[in-house]
Amino acid sequence: MSKSGVSQLVGLALGLAVIGAAVAQGAAPAAKGTGAAAVAENINIDVLKGAWVRPDGGYVILIKSSGQNGQLEAMYYNPKPLPFAKAQASRKGATLSAFFELQAGGYAGSTYHLTYDPTSDWLKGIYYQAVAKQKFDVHFVRK
Repeated sequence: MSKSGVSQLVGLALGLAVIGAAVAQGAAPAAKGTGAAAVAENINIDVLKGAWVRPDGGYVILIKSSGQNGQLEAMYYNPKPLPFAKAQASRKGATLSAFFELQAGGYAGSTYHLTYDPTSDWLKGIYYQAVAKQKFDVHFVRK
């Protein structure tokens, strides 16, 4: 086999390895378009499952499962567990977002509006502390 044939086979193998890694992480190979946006559109909502910690305070969001219409089964820990009144995921184009609302433990009406960043594997967004009527830029990392 010629050197160019070997190079083509190596390139093909590397491409298949990248696609395989994306599928293993919940992304399907992009049928249309190319690049990060095309892969991001195919990220499965289940990528949100797991424990996410906010480094600036140790607050934790635990997403146990996802259901129909983006419904999330999730809890908040500060450090004791608090139920979310609402936990919902949604997708708009390539953007996967999550909304969480607290009504317990002195957090009445406090919310998180977060967006999943597949490059960093972070949840980033805004925390609205309803009692103090303040907004904070926050991010959560996978625990």
